[in-house]
Order: sequence, then C-alpha cells, then structure tokens
Amino acid sequence: MTLNTPQSRSEFKQRIYFFTLKLIELIDSLPKEEVSKKINDELFRNGTGVISKFIEASAATTKKDLTNSTIDAIKFANEAKLWLALVRDSKRAKAEKVKWFLEELDEISQTLADSINK
Repeated sequence: MTLNTPQSRSEFKQRIYFFTLKLIELIDSLPKEEVSKKINDELFRNGTGVISKFIEASAATTKKDLTNSTIDAIKFANEAKLWLALVRDSKRAKAEKVKWFLEELDEISQTLADSINK
C-alpha cells in the first residue's frame, strides 16, 4: 500500500484504527496479574501510539514535521511488536492469536517507512 493520495491515506488510517480496536480487545482478554498489567499498559501505550502519531503526521504543516511524526509512529509500532512478542512468548496469549497483530504491525511499519523513503 502506498500513501500517495488522500484516499490511500484515509484507507490506511481506517486500517490502523481497526488494528487499534482489535488490540484493545486483545489487551482486555489478557491476564490481569501484576506483570501482565505492566505489559498490558506498555502494549496499550505503544499500540495506540501508532494511530496517534499517524494522525499527527496527517496534520503536519512541514515536511520535517510529517517525517518526524511518521518516524515516531514506526517507533511505536516496533515497540508494540516487542510487547506482543513478550505476551506470546510468556504464554499470556496463544501464538496464533498474536500472529495477526505482529504481521499487521510489520505491514503498517513498512508502509509508513515507504511513505518517507519515496
């Protein structure tokens, strides 16, 4: 996916929004003991940071602001992947349940990176 047109950017925003909703559902289903709470908080912060920074980038008034906000969105996506991997590897969720989120974040990160590397 490219982000060259207003329509493609709108579709991508919808994709990230859907991802965020699904992530919230996943977080709500995770265990609630002390360590899980800390992981869940980080996962929520980083997972929602992707759409937050994408929306911020959409409102950028300079190329520099656009690039910086997009890079921040990529950083949030990468950190969310770390927390998802920890959720999976610590057996707080089944691997197949986490797989879609990791794959989606890979694609989201790649699309964001491509948008600033063009």
